[in-house]
Amino acid sequence: MKILFVVNNFYASGNGLSASARRTVQYLREAGEEVRVLSGRNHEAETPQPDYVLADFHVPVFDGLVQSNGYKFAKTDFAVIRRAVRWADVVHLEEPFIIQVVTARIARYYKVPCTATYHLHPENLFCSINLGDWKFLNYSTLLTWRDFVFNLCSDIQCPTENVLERLKKFGFKARLHLISNGIIPDLNIRPKDENEDPNRPFLIVCIGRLSVEKDQPTLLEAMKYSKYADRIQLYFAGRGPEADAIKEKAHKLYEDGIVKYDPIFQFHDRDELRKLAAKSDLYIHCATVEVEGLSALEALQQAVVPVIAKGELTATSQFALDEHSLFPTKDPEALAACIDYWLDHPVERQEMGWRYAESTEEYDIHKSIAALIDMFHQAASGQ
Repeated sequence: MKILFVVNNFYASGNGLSASARRTVQYLREAGEEVRVLSGRNHEAETPQPDYVLADFHVPVFDGLVQSNGYKFAKTDFAVIRRAVRWADVVHLEEPFIIQVVTARIARYYKVPCTATYHLHPENLFCSINLGDWKFLNYSTLLTWRDFVFNLCSDIQCPTENVLERLKKFGFKARLHLISNGIIPDLNIRPKDENEDPNRPFLIVCIGRLSVEKDQPTLLEAMKYSKYADRIQLYFAGRGPEADAIKEKAHKLYEDGIVKYDPIFQFHDRDELRKLAAKSDLYIHCATVEVEGLSALEALQQAVVPVIAKGELTATSQFALDEHSLFPTKDPEALAACIDYWLDHPVERQEMGWRYAESTEEYDIHKSIAALIDMFHQAASGQ
């Protein structure tokens, strides 16, 4: 089957959507499917490049903010899009933006079926300009995406139950498929026999883009309520538009004596993140808006216990196996209580860590790819 993936920038690093798209395309190809990509140019290397290359589109006023989130938009080129669509048996849309609006209409003209993955909420975009709580704006945007992109598709991949229920609520017409984006099965490198040194600092890791919706400040605020604050080494693995503000707040905790160890900030590749998770004591996920949260799953493979924010628009809480791994979004006192519980119970924490590692097996990307291929065949057959 010939499948066309349509994404603004397939090669952007530090962007979860692009990384997920690259993984999916790689494993579809390994499964024997013929996949091509319609996207903006790869600016991070001379090769590879998309099969169908679109020029960059620079967003007036907000282009700097867009790029600081690891994102780029592509310009609509009708000739390139028509050529790409006419090649395909199925067109798969990775976003609900302008190039997808145009591609979906061209696909309809040529009677090529469209499918899509729901990768982000409107709130993911508007949090960056402090409009994440404007319900009218976010709801209107979602309805626009529904009418101009998703309702032109026969099938939509919903990575989580949280997403599926939201799309039902908003009256999306396409068939909704509950299919995780999936993670690559990783070898667990955490030592089986961990010796608890009573004097060492506890390593608490937070992985993800440094942006408003990821809400790292709640973890910083939680240190004011944790009885272990003077033994905790915070480690933020990521980069993003809020980096300077978050680093300033973190260092102030150290200067004020609330934490004994100055928080660490580093950006890592996938293999380095695996090593970091394998030696950490807890993984913290504070995001208030999250469609799935694969960075959490990838960390859990390394037998680390998570503490995850639970809220209306964050689906990552579905990975929690225990009430002590959940806290309400934006509640630093509740987060501190969860952190203290797990640090109070080292034996239980180690046992639960291995249970979390086992729980990630159901999100194996090979299972997701098989389900996606079924979805593509269903769309192509017109069933």
